[in-house]
Amino acid sequence: MPLHCAPFKPEPSSSGAPPLPEWGFAVDALTGAQSASRYPDPYEDKPVVKKASSFAALSGLVYSTDSGRHCPDCAQPVAACICQNSPLPEGDGIARVRRETKGRGGKTVTTVTGVPLAEEPLKDLASALKKRCGCGGSLKDGVIEIQGDHVELLLAELLKRGFKAKKSGG
Repeated sequence: MPLHCAPFKPEPSSSGAPPLPEWGFAVDALTGAQSASRYPDPYEDKPVVKKASSFAALSGLVYSTDSGRHCPDCAQPVAACICQNSPLPEGDGIARVRRETKGRGGKTVTTVTGVPLAEEPLKDLASALKKRCGCGGSLKDGVIEIQGDHVELLLAELLKRGFKAKKSGG
């Protein structure tokens, strides 16, 4: 009989276990349990995450019948939240209005910087300025961006609202 047609006879191993089949693990014929694999178990030797034993260990207080909703960051009632009270931005108190086109694909944007307001009133001012100009815009990092060239209109509106404003740039 040629060598390539010879019947396959597995060599007996020294441990007495049957050789691993092509799928990589041996199955015990009696119990159906898997035995040793040639691939390491990725979940072996990993720490087991224990469940929290009490509600206090899960997280902070979210709602209380005494004081209502609580801020998740500072754990104070929402009305007395200390983390939402952002301080006024530092600067000279003069709002500077300029027209920009760089880095915007040739589109013209009017920016207002240095407005001495906290975050929430600044959002309201940005919304009012967008409505006054009749166009879109955004508030990014304390800078109000209004789409289009509206320098003169924004200067007049900011002066009317009581801000010190000046034209900046060309």
